[in-house]
Amino acid sequence: MISEYIKSLKGKKIAFIGVGVSNMPIIRAFSKAGLTLSVRDVKDTSKGDYGEELKNLGVEIISGEDYLKGINEDILFLSPAVRDDKKELLEAKARGAVLTSEMQEFFNLCPCKILAVTGSDGKTTTTTLIAKLLEAAGKRVHLGGNIGKNLFAELDSIAPEDFAVVELSSFQLMKLSVSPAVAVVTNVTPNHLDWHTGMDEYTAAKKNIFINQKEDALLVLGADNEVTEGMKSEAKGKVLLFGKNCVSQIKITDEGLWFEGKLILKDEDILLVGAHNRLNYAAAFAAVHGFVSEGELLEVAKSFGGVEHRIERVRSLDGVTYYNSSIDSSPTRTAAALESFKDKVIVICGGYDKKIPLEPLGGLFLRKAKAAVLMGDTADKIERVLKEVGFENPVLRADSMDEAVKLARSLAVEGDTVILSPAAASFDKFKNFAQRGEIFKNCVLSLN
Repeated sequence: MISEYIKSLKGKKIAFIGVGVSNMPIIRAFSKAGLTLSVRDVKDTSKGDYGEELKNLGVEIISGEDYLKGINEDILFLSPAVRDDKKELLEAKARGAVLTSEMQEFFNLCPCKILAVTGSDGKTTTTTLIAKLLEAAGKRVHLGGNIGKNLFAELDSIAPEDFAVVELSSFQLMKLSVSPAVAVVTNVTPNHLDWHTGMDEYTAAKKNIFINQKEDALLVLGADNEVTEGMKSEAKGKVLLFGKNCVSQIKITDEGLWFEGKLILKDEDILLVGAHNRLNYAAAFAAVHGFVSEGELLEVAKSFGGVEHRIERVRSLDGVTYYNSSIDSSPTRTAAALESFKDKVIVICGGYDKKIPLEPLGGLFLRKAKAAVLMGDTADKIERVLKEVGFENPVLRADSMDEAVKLARSLAVEGDTVILSPAAASFDKFKNFAQRGEIFKNCVLSLN
């Protein structure tokens, strides 16, 4: 499949706008086939993680503020974080250049059924659960997109009877004009407003996951979120609603997961902690209910312990349990994490400022936080919000993760829980949320 596609590119100049995890596997495959390649990136790619490899592959490197100047390539592969409405890209498109992306080409070429998930919260766990459930049912699954491996580079290993399970970010969806056979939108709350022009654009990007579906497609929507519940009127095919809301077709109660009026999974059989993870199970089962039995659902529920960096238990020390939830890059994610615990917790919070409202943290911390250790660019804003709501428990400041962990430990007594739940992105101090979580875990594990 990919070999045929590569043959069609012979004689064309191909540029990769931005280099990183999503584009490097494609660059390697294209280079091996002898295609003429260039990389354009505002950062000095020659000195980056892939600089030496790009030089060895014979890829032309164009870096700096003028990285988009003089575009003469025929096909432009855009990285997820590159907007496709940049002036130079639009001019190149007007001249006849093709603007595309890894995900666009994967969706165009994939021979098997695609199930895709997006949302402001819960998409990674829901995507992972869909893959786990299909695997439990004996299906061959390819997991990728915003999670896992580069699926475009794996096309030759995908058979028509397989299943592709894809997590999609709003960045990827902005550039996608093809929709999957099964689409899931968990919820839509303010996020990435430092990149999008506003909530309207962010919401419209999320809708791209289903807007081009066919009549025989399935759309799974969170019924408890006003934005996603409202999307049902724009669906082209069948819609299934999940949640606690009375209109939900796949419903979560204190007893467990219900489908078509029947309790199919008891709450006590779900190993994952947190009410939000019950919703993730509901979304996942809605997406695969025609392929997965109740027995296979139970098998996964009893064994699946969660995804790294999502309320991940790190260790217990002196009677205090430490959790890593570095993925929590918004107040709604932090709310879901803190609500997972019965008692109040000590929260390490703060990070890169995505310009999203932080006021929801006020009431949340009043109810669920025993103390707060604040760090990063949003520390001042969070502290201001806590003062405004009369939060009287300890609020400390840290300049590093190591200091934050030690301060949290100083506040904790036997029986307490400490959780890293930043309610912000990681880019002020870290490469990404995964690096932030790894550093947190290392700091916790180094405590004597």
